[in-house]
Amino acid sequence: MGGPGDPPEGTPEGGPGGAEDEYRSVVFDESFVRAARLQESSAAERMADHAPAVRRRPPRHRGLARQLMVLVLLIAVAFGTAIYLGFRHPYSSPQVRRSGELVRMSVVPLAPRGRVPGAADAEKLYARSPAAQFEVGAEGMPLPAVRRTAHFSDSQVVTALTTAKDYLVRSSLDPAVLTGREVRPARALLDPGQLDQFDRSFDRPAADGRHAPTGWVVRLDPARVRLAGDGIRVRGTLRAAEADAATLEVTADHVFVYALRPAGAAADAPASLFTVRRALTFHFDRDDLRTHQVQLVTSSVQAGPLACAEDSASYLRPLLAGRTAPPGGPAGADPYDTDGAATLCGTLADEAQPQV
Repeated sequence: MGGPGDPPEGTPEGGPGGAEDEYRSVVFDESFVRAARLQESSAAERMADHAPAVRRRPPRHRGLARQLMVLVLLIAVAFGTAIYLGFRHPYSSPQVRRSGELVRMSVVPLAPRGRVPGAADAEKLYARSPAAQFEVGAEGMPLPAVRRTAHFSDSQVVTALTTAKDYLVRSSLDPAVLTGREVRPARALLDPGQLDQFDRSFDRPAADGRHAPTGWVVRLDPARVRLAGDGIRVRGTLRAAEADAATLEVTADHVFVYALRPAGAAADAPASLFTVRRALTFHFDRDDLRTHQVQLVTSSVQAGPLACAEDSASYLRPLLAGRTAPPGGPAGADPYDTDGAATLCGTLADEAQPQV
C-alpha cells in the first residue's frame, strides 16, 4: 500500500522525487541551447542512407599555412640581408685592408758652434736652458679642446688625439726605446700596412728618407750615452682636422730635452742636454680609430748637438759635455740618385744651449 498521502498508483512521473530526478543533471539550460550551433542537412544528405545528421566542417588550416609562409619569407629576407652586409661591411677585415702609406722622413743634425756646456747637476742645466718652463714627460703633451668634424664624432677625434699622444710617449719617452733595447712599444701602435717599412728600417737602416729608425723613434746610441735621469722635459702641441671624409689627420710638434751622461761614466760625471724636435703627421681611418692604431705619414726631426758627419739614420749620437763638433760637413749627396734623400745639416743656435 501507498503512504497516507500518495495516490494509489504511486508517485506520478514528473512529480517531486520521481524519475525526473535521475535526469536532472543532464537538463540543458537556456544559455546552452542558444549557444549551440545547429546545421540542417540538405535534401541530398537526408536521402542518403548513411548521411550523418550534422555535417562536420573541415578544420581551418589557411591561417597556419599563411603564418608558415610569412615565417619562411622573413627568414629568407634576413638571410639575404646578412649576406649583403657581409659583402659590404663598413669595417674591412685586416686581410683585405689597403696597405699603409709609406712614411716620408727627414733627420737633420744640428751642430754646435763651440763646446757643449755641461754640469754635474742635470736640474741646474734644465733651469738655465730654454726648457726651464717645460713640463716633465707626458704632462708636456696636453690634448687640445676637442670639436667634432663634419664626418667624425667628438669621441673619434679624442681617440685620434690620444692614440697619437700614446705613440709619442712610447717612441720618445720610453727608456727602453730611447736606449735602443726595444722597438715593440712603438711598433704595436702602427697600422699593419706600415709594419713592413718599419721592420725594414730597423733591419736595414738607410738615410733614404724612408728607412731611418730615428724617423720612427728617438733612438740614442747606447754605446755612447745614457740617460742622466727620467725627468725628460717636453713641450708641444697636438691638432686634429679632417684630411678627407674618410680620414682624420693629427699633427704633432714637440720639443724633447734629454739630460745625458757618457755611457759607463760615474754618477757625478758632467751631464749635458740633448734637444730633439719632432714634427709628425698621423692619419687615422675608421679601422685605425677602432683598433687604436696610427698611420705615420711624415716625420721631420731636428736634433742636436750632433756632428754633421755622423750617421744619424740608425742612431742619434749626441755630442756630450765639453765636446765640439769635428770639422766637416754632412755626407755627400748624389743628385742623380732619385731614390735617395738629400743629406741636410744645420747649426745649433747658442741660445738653444744652457747658459752655464
